[in-house]
Amino acid sequence: MTARLAGETLVIASHNPGKLREIADLLEPFGMTVTSAGDLGLAEPEETGATFAENAALKARAATQGAGLPALADDSGLAVRALGGQPGIHSARWAGPDKDFGAAMARVERELGQTDDRRAAFVCALCLAWPDGAQETFEGRVEGQLVSPPRGGRGFGYDPIFVPEGYEITFGEMVPAEKHKISHRARAFAKLVRAVFEAPA
Repeated sequence: MTARLAGETLVIASHNPGKLREIADLLEPFGMTVTSAGDLGLAEPEETGATFAENAALKARAATQGAGLPALADDSGLAVRALGGQPGIHSARWAGPDKDFGAAMARVERELGQTDDRRAAFVCALCLAWPDGAQETFEGRVEGQLVSPPRGGRGFGYDPIFVPEGYEITFGEMVPAEKHKISHRARAFAKLVRAVFEAPA
């Protein structure tokens, strides 16, 4: 059974401003006090996992051990069908040390070449960890298509090239409230909410 959160300060185990903003927005209705690993001066652990879930757990455990508080970590990325699921867990690395996602999106387009298969998915794993060693992971996924050139200045990362199923606009063109309803992160977060914040039926 998942432990419940009740009024504690929660550490968001990320140094990514876009992720921090989205997760803080999702947590706002639950009255949580939120801080970040960056604000607390915690180092980013090396992401040596082979999956999104493993990397999320690495980050959550490092933050909860460093801060002595419950920690929530996100590991997410873009999985492109024609590229065998790449960039996947390497999505941030494709942007390089300067986090240049313009270059990363250009690389995706370059790697796709002339293929007609533009299917892709955004995948998110959220790991919630406690100082006593307890943890649980929640995963979400949204399917869609890639477009070129990038469209929209909202969101972050690969959002401007991803059109989710059922829409004609990219995540980069969506207002945040709309993206929060359907994104991979929102779907993982909905599972977390059911486990952690909602009273059992």
